Amino acid sequence: MKKWKYLTMTAVLGSALLLGACGSETETEDAATTGSNAAETTDSGDAQLTGSVSGDGSSTVAPITEGLVEEYGAVQPDVKVSVGVSGTGGGFEKFIAGETDFSNASRPIKDEEKAELEKAGIDYTEFQVAFDGLTVVINPENDWATELTVDQLKQLWVEDGTTKKWSDIDPSWPDEEIVFYSPGTDSGTYDYFDEVILEGADLVKAATLSEDDNVLVQGVSADKNAIGFFGYAYYLENEDKLTAVSVDGVKPTNESIESGEYTPLSRPLFVYAKNSALKENEAFYDFMKFTLEHAGEMAEAVGYVKLPDEKYTEGLTALEGLK
Repeated sequence: MKKWKYLTMTAVLGSALLLGACGSETETEDAATTGSNAAETTDSGDAQLTGSVSGDGSSTVAPITEGLVEEYGAVQPDVKVSVGVSGTGGGFEKFIAGETDFSNASRPIKDEEKAELEKAGIDYTEFQVAFDGLTVVINPENDWATELTVDQLKQLWVEDGTTKKWSDIDPSWPDEEIVFYSPGTDSGTYDYFDEVILEGADLVKAATLSEDDNVLVQGVSADKNAIGFFGYAYYLENEDKLTAVSVDGVKPTNESIESGEYTPLSRPLFVYAKNSALKENEAFYDFMKFTLEHAGEMAEAVGYVKLPDEKYTEGLTALEGLK
């Protein structure tokens, strides 16, 4: 991704924010040390930790987490935090296998994933970190489909055995074949779209699928007949070359997403944390505490919408109870 303009969080957290490209596994190393979580105290009185923390999951949540990892390194330089981006479903697979301490998700955990975690003997806690508005985008040269209804989105995206043209949706629109771009099936964004728009029906087979949202951005921005969808932050980062579609008369904005007016495509974003790791790994507990304390500011910095302050307070209270 491009460099985000950093919004100042605190004087202590003054380093520049650089977000890595989403859609491929990235790792941020704040130190080579991966030993025990021994704590030291600096002259300033801050407890310094050593250790390692690992996570994976949603590419939608990744900009928030990657930004927090960069800022956490300024206060805990001897803690190594690695973050993979294999999609919500892929992240849960690693979480279930016991490979990670936390899993980022752009949808709530599924019943079958809960069952697998129970079978594996892994207890976890769900933390909300921000709101997102799943954003439907078109090429700026497309001046006919700037407003769509939920029913039209379903007509567009559900596989029906035909080659879809814009004129199929509205006879006054161009008699041109539609080009579709969609997140991959391991993505929580795909799952959410499947639930609220497709309602379990098959996605149009002609769609190009990718876990890398930047691939989707490039595809839609290069073809006037293209349409795609992904998280709100990726639209904001590329709004100079994309047009956001209004859905049922409402355009995605910070205000419409937070208020819930942008329905049904507003959604919360999550981090799922392994309880045993929170108890046994002091570095992980400290990183999760830092995450909940600063997720709101970071969400706004990278283009998402912060939760009400009380939600972060609730999360911190739940975290404290797990120590």
